[in-house]
Amino acid sequence: MAPAPFARLFGIGGRRALESVTPRRTFDDVVLPPATRRALDSALSQVTQHDLIFNRWGLGERHPTGLALAFNFAGPPGTGKTICAEAIAHSLGRRLLLVRYAELESVWMGETPKNVAAIFRAAREEGAVLLFDEADAIASRRSTSIDHGFQRESNTVVSVLLQELERYNGVVIFATNLAANFDPAFERRIRTHVMFEMPGVVEREQIWRVQMHPSRTPLADDVDFRVLAERHAVSGGDIRNAVLKAALAAAAEPGPDSTKRIHQRHLEAGIIEVVAGGRVMRQSLFTGDEGPAGQAHQLAGLAASRVLLYALALGGAAFVVAMVALAVALLK
Repeated sequence: MAPAPFARLFGIGGRRALESVTPRRTFDDVVLPPATRRALDSALSQVTQHDLIFNRWGLGERHPTGLALAFNFAGPPGTGKTICAEAIAHSLGRRLLLVRYAELESVWMGETPKNVAAIFRAAREEGAVLLFDEADAIASRRSTSIDHGFQRESNTVVSVLLQELERYNGVVIFATNLAANFDPAFERRIRTHVMFEMPGVVEREQIWRVQMHPSRTPLADDVDFRVLAERHAVSGGDIRNAVLKAALAAAAEPGPDSTKRIHQRHLEAGIIEVVAGGRVMRQSLFTGDEGPAGQAHQLAGLAASRVLLYALALGGAAFVVAMVALAVALLK
């Protein structure tokens, strides 16, 4: 499945932090466990019935704030969270605004909260569905200890996000792999939590099949998707990457293109390579831990990097002030 095209990128602070996407993918493009699909159908019905409940039934007058339809899509990487956000936007006939938090965050004090407010203004202007990917980075638990500037800044970002959610009358989707890091006040603004589980054997077999073009992909007779599904308990994203690796390996073999086929061995080798790559990415160079301790270390490293960035920014400002003072002294 190719990524959806986008119309334009919004620049914030000189960087492209917000991508405006024209939704192309639908719920037919993703295979989900039954419980996840039911939760998504429930979330979508809340959007379609929003006018009836809050306008025609008058509940909007009793509950004038907190009208945002905020959904939390939580689950491991590659389980379909982003595709489903696009599918919801497609179902509603709206654009999808994808927030890139890494580009949204600024080393300059006070800029990140302003960027968050700008994101919601853009969503109002577009009438779009707003998607915060890796949302735990922006809605993390506020710190009770504010010894450093970056901690105060992080707390302010969460406060501004909560204020914007109170005023926003639209659809906001937060996708995360680490939902436990959300601030408790933020959790209360979430209308529906959707857990994206890893696919089971039946879902995995379907995912393997839908990766192939029904008439043009040259599959060998020895391909058995059921066997692949039973052997490898992986996500849909992993299967997609494995299929692409298998296709590349088959296409690179010698001989005329007309005789080339994707065999079971290509698919097996592809998924084994993807799984091995995933293990490498989960390794911690310092603790060797892939679990909570490793995640905690990564979060600590992120905090340390933020301190360094702020320190460099303050150091640069101090240097400029010193140079100005020196120039003034020399001119006297």
